[in-house]
Amino acid sequence: MNDEITCVVMQPTYLPWLGYFDLMDQCSVFVFLDNVLFSKQSWQQRNRVKTSRGLEWLTVPVRNKGIPKQYISEVEVIRSPAFPKDHIRSIELNYARTRHFATFFPDFRDLLSAPEKSLCRLNIELVTWVAKILGIKTTLVLASELGVTGERSHLLVDLCKRVCARTYLSTFGSLAYLSQEYGIFDEHGVKLLIHHYEHPEYRQLFKPFIPYASVIDLLFNEGERSLEIIRSGRKNSFSIEEALSRSGNVPSQCE
Repeated sequence: MNDEITCVVMQPTYLPWLGYFDLMDQCSVFVFLDNVLFSKQSWQQRNRVKTSRGLEWLTVPVRNKGIPKQYISEVEVIRSPAFPKDHIRSIELNYARTRHFATFFPDFRDLLSAPEKSLCRLNIELVTWVAKILGIKTTLVLASELGVTGERSHLLVDLCKRVCARTYLSTFGSLAYLSQEYGIFDEHGVKLLIHHYEHPEYRQLFKPFIPYASVIDLLFNEGERSLEIIRSGRKNSFSIEEALSRSGNVPSQCE
């Protein structure tokens, strides 16, 4: 990236993967897209951790029964005897023998256990906590606080203009609609780039190495080396044309 302001817009997801933080590390302003509709059983409410049996899901229970549509910012977490106890216990069972468990687990447990959090607030607090540990100093803002409305590419362009960004860095997962709408960025003088990331290997407790786990898998295993490892997977960003020519078989976690 150059000295121009670069913007990334991402939904606040639960304990995201490494590429999420690589995007954050590359931009000047990272916008949490909290004012779009919630998707059930999406990355917004769940992610995977590494166990002796492979990758296993941790899913945050939310209050959505009988509610046809909710914005991400409106979704309530259901506090019960099982949550967050089950998530905390799963992390303890699978990561207690990692090198950096004792350093990071107490704060993680406290963040997850704190009462009265919406799903959006929980996700953003966890992401912000990880970013601080990694040493990522990108400006973090909420889309709902920027006074911008619209859909898809129009919304992204307007968010970029609102934060004075001349470059927008997108995920591969947005190609489905960007392939039809990328001219909107040109019309408004915003350069569009597509994130290019190849998942690096690092130390894991259980062999073989499996990619696309939550970032806490990296954090508990590698500690202070985590940002260096995240950056090692970074490749030169694609233009929209280059991305479209390479768009087959992209892992869903890269969205």
